[in-house]
Amino acid sequence: MAQSKLWTAAPEWAVYPLSLLPAVDLFVRAFSNSLGADPLRVLENGLGEWALRFLILGLAVTPLLRFGRINLVKYRRAFGLVAFIYVVLHLSVYLALDKQFFWSEIGKDIIKRPYITIGMAAFLMLVPLAATSNRFSIRKLGSMGWRKLHRLVYPAVLAGAVHYLLLVKAWPPEPIIYLAIVIALLAVRRIRPARRARQAA
Repeated sequence: MAQSKLWTAAPEWAVYPLSLLPAVDLFVRAFSNSLGADPLRVLENGLGEWALRFLILGLAVTPLLRFGRINLVKYRRAFGLVAFIYVVLHLSVYLALDKQFFWSEIGKDIIKRPYITIGMAAFLMLVPLAATSNRFSIRKLGSMGWRKLHRLVYPAVLAGAVHYLLLVKAWPPEPIIYLAIVIALLAVRRIRPARRARQAA
C-alpha cells in the first residue's frame, strides 16, 4: 500500500511542466547554438526521441501495474498528451525550420522517404487520440467506443519506433532497443489475457 501511495502522490497536472523540461532545454540550447555542428538535426531528433519515450511510458502503464505493482494509471492520459506535444514539436521543427514550409518538398519527402511516410502515419493516428483524451469524449463515444478508438495507440507507437529506426539509418543500439521494448510491451498486452483465458477454462 505504501508503495502504491508513493507512486500516486504527485498530482496529474505536475506531469506536464516536469515532462516538458527536456523540450525547453533543447530549444534553449538550440537558440544559444549549443547543440553541436548540426543543431537543427539534434533538436528535431531530440524532440522525436522524447515523444517516443513518453509513448512507451504510456504503453508500459498496464504492465508496470500488473507485474511491478507500480500504479501510474492516474498519469496515463498525461503521458499520452505530453507525447503528442513532443510529436507536434518534432513535426513543427521539420515543417518550419527544416523544410521552411516548402510543401512540394514536404510532399516529395512523404512519398519518397519511407521513414517520413511512417512518421506521418503515426502522427495521423495520434491526432484523434489526443483530441478525445477528455471526459467529454468518453461520454460521447461511450466507454467501449472510446477504448476501441484508443487502441490506435498500439500501431502508432510501433510506427513511431520504426520511424526512428529508419531515420537513423546506421542502426545504432538505441532505436533498436526502443523497437524491442515496444514489441515486448505489445506482446505482453496480447499474451497475458490469452493465458488468463486458458487458466479460466
